[in-house]
Amino acid sequence: MVTTGGTIFILSDGTGETASTIVRAALVQFADQDVSLVRCKNVRSPEQIESLTEEVKNRNGVLVYTVVSQELRKKIEGICISQKIPHIDLFGPLLTTLGLYFGKKGQFTAGLLRQTDEKYFRRIAAIEFTVKHDDGKEVRDLNESDIVLLGISRTSKTPLSIFLSHKGWKVSNVPIVLGVPIPEEVFKIDQRKIVGLTIDLEKLRKIREKRLRKLGQDLSSDYASTKHIHDELEYANQIFSKNRRWPVFDVTEKALEETASEITKLVASRLGMSDLDFEG
Repeated sequence: MVTTGGTIFILSDGTGETASTIVRAALVQFADQDVSLVRCKNVRSPEQIESLTEEVKNRNGVLVYTVVSQELRKKIEGICISQKIPHIDLFGPLLTTLGLYFGKKGQFTAGLLRQTDEKYFRRIAAIEFTVKHDDGKEVRDLNESDIVLLGISRTSKTPLSIFLSHKGWKVSNVPIVLGVPIPEEVFKIDQRKIVGLTIDLEKLRKIREKRLRKLGQDLSSDYASTKHIHDELEYANQIFSKNRRWPVFDVTEKALEETASEITKLVASRLGMSDLDFEG
C-alpha cells in the first residue's frame, strides 16, 4: 500500500501516552506525510474494540495499540487480520518476552504506568512543598500541609520532614523557640495534623555540642548549655500540655524510619486515611 497521508489510530487501555510517544518518534522519519493521529483511551471491552476497529477500517487507517490484556490483544489481532487492517501490537511481544525472561506472567493490569506517574508527581510536589515550609519559613498556607511537626532545635524536624516528603506527604515544620509564642496559623488548621517532637536532655546537649564543633563555634554558648536546653524542653512541654490533641513523639535513640512510620500511621488514622496511600 502506497499513500502520502492517512490516519493512525492509537488504541490503549490506559491514557495512550506511551503509544503516542512511540508513534510520533517513528513519524519523524516520515516528515513529508500528512498524517492524523486519533487517540482512543481506556479501551477495555470487546464491544469498544469492535466499534473502533470498524472505524479504522472505514477510514483506511492503521491501528497501533498498547493493551495488557491477552484476551483483548487476541481480539484486536483477530479482527485486524480478518478485516485486513494494518496493525502493530506495541506491548504484546515485549510482555511475552519479559514473561519468558522472568519465568512468570506480568500483572496484566491496565493503567499501572499512570498510577506510577501520579505517585511520582505527587512525591515531587510534596518534596517542593516541604522544602519551602522548612523551619517555619512559610506559615500562611499551613493548612495545605498533611503533617505539621513542632519541636525545639535539633529534634529531627527537618530530617523527618524530608523523609516523609519522599513518601508523598506534604510536611511543614515549625520551631519552638524559648519565650516565643507559636504562630497563630498553627491553631487555625486541622489540629489532627499536628505532631510534637521531644528528646532526652543529655542526648540533645551532645547533638548540639557536635553541631557547634562542626561549625567551629563556642561550646560554652547557651545553645548547648544544660540549663538552656532544660528551659527549652520545659517551654515545649508546657505548650504540648496546653494542646493535648497534639501527640508527642520522643525521638531519642530512634531511627528516622521508625519515628516516621509511627507518625504517618497515627496521622493517617486520625484523618481516616491509609498511610499506604502515600507510599511511592
